[in-house]
Amino acid sequence: MRKFITMLAIAATLPMAAMADDDGDDDMQFGMAGLLSAKNKHDLEPIQLSAGMPLTSEPWVLKSGSYYEFEILGDGSQELALVGPEFFRAIWIDEIVVEGLEIRPLGLDSIEFDEAGEMEIGFIALKPGSYYIKIPGSTGETQRLDITIE
Repeated sequence: MRKFITMLAIAATLPMAAMADDDGDDDMQFGMAGLLSAKNKHDLEPIQLSAGMPLTSEPWVLKSGSYYEFEILGDGSQELALVGPEFFRAIWIDEIVVEGLEIRPLGLDSIEFDEAGEMEIGFIALKPGSYYIKIPGSTGETQRLDITIE
């Protein structure tokens, strides 16, 4: 509980730190939505869930305090899941969108595609470190996405 409160306190101060600009340049200021403003949003390469195919073409390098969105595209070639509990605990998930339905979870451990479909996840990177998302039980490098939060 103490770690959670500490993370919330840090997240609350991030908009203030990002808005403080010593050289007078207004490019770094966020809008009324703070961390969720459009100026702070970045789209990531989609994750492809397909039997025997790489998840992405390259690792993700994220910046703490930035908002990101990515899609997971499952082609239905095989029932596939993604796990990455350490990564999901290092971010704050704003929403998960599945077929137009918006889900706002308190946390996430894994996801699974039983058939073809798409999912979009929006989140704020919080805790710097090295993480991964992978297909459970797999050992190949292409079945794992390495993620760094700076």
